[in-house]
Amino acid sequence: MTAAHQHRTDDELKGLAEQAGRDLEDASALEILRWAADTFGSGFCVTSSMEDAVVAHLASRVMPGVDVVFLDTGYHFPETIGTRDAVEAVMDVNVITLTPKQTVAEQDAEYGPKLHDHDPDLCCGLRKVQPLQEGLGGYQAWATGLRRDESPTRANTPVVGWDDRRRKVKISPIARWTEEDVDAYVAEHGVLTNPLLMDGYASVGCAPCTRRVLEGEDARAGRWAGRGKTECGLHG
Repeated sequence: MTAAHQHRTDDELKGLAEQAGRDLEDASALEILRWAADTFGSGFCVTSSMEDAVVAHLASRVMPGVDVVFLDTGYHFPETIGTRDAVEAVMDVNVITLTPKQTVAEQDAEYGPKLHDHDPDLCCGLRKVQPLQEGLGGYQAWATGLRRDESPTRANTPVVGWDDRRRKVKISPIARWTEEDVDAYVAEHGVLTNPLLMDGYASVGCAPCTRRVLEGEDARAGRWAGRGKTECGLHG
């Protein structure tokens, strides 16, 4: 980050985010990411669940070598780890893998086995929210792949907003995209996607808490099915 980037206060960042959210509502994903790269430089990163590499690919077009932050919870499908490794190998990005403080075995020893079954919020907190909080420490802005059409809880996602909990600018460059837009971009650019998306999964998270979706369900229905939970806490 340049000196100018480093000295922005929270209030300045929040003002930037709210103004950009208004100004860029109708901008293309590339224009939104170009604004982020120009505004934050190395203080900007992309987070990816490795469900697909669409946002990472878009960001690499405006900021080659961009940091792509991936959370390895210890519960991922092998296909998800494989997608991360492939993204790192073929795309012009810098993949940074974050891990929780405890291994799964250490967590089991402290909280009992299968914490994801008896307290999924705590499991997500320990294995996702906390590591991301620390991993984003050096950045002022982060990009996500959130889309408004994914679920009712995401319907009002701004293209640029203020993440009050982390005190960072949160950018969702494909918020206005539909699943068809994503599919078209993947096909046009040959973007890597998680093989599980071709096997009935519409949203890919940790293996114990993800199932295939049924016809007519929204894309997030396969996450924490039957648990009254729709978000891991990263975006809540």
